[in-house]
Amino acid sequence: MAEGEAAAQANLVRVVLPRALVDLFPGAVADTTMDGGTVDQVMRELDARWPGMRDRLVDSRPSIRRHINVFVDGRRVTLDTALSPGATVHILTAISGG
Repeated sequence: MAEGEAAAQANLVRVVLPRALVDLFPGAVADTTMDGGTVDQVMRELDARWPGMRDRLVDSRPSIRRHINVFVDGRRVTLDTALSPGATVHILTAISGG
């Protein structure tokens, strides 16, 4: 692998999306790999692939929306959270009921 290729793949992370979100965006997949050094960069990359997705996940502050939970390797995170290469980002919709 060339040096440039290694650098380009240095921040590859796995992103797992909920079916409810995937169904709203034609061509979206539930499990993908992308470059992202922070959770915010992942959100921006999701939006680049499927325009409008970031608006579903991030509010105007910007902050992760109340009804969305984001976990990295089992730990709840914020947009500013740094991602290690090979991390797994799970984006979940909150479940409510009585």
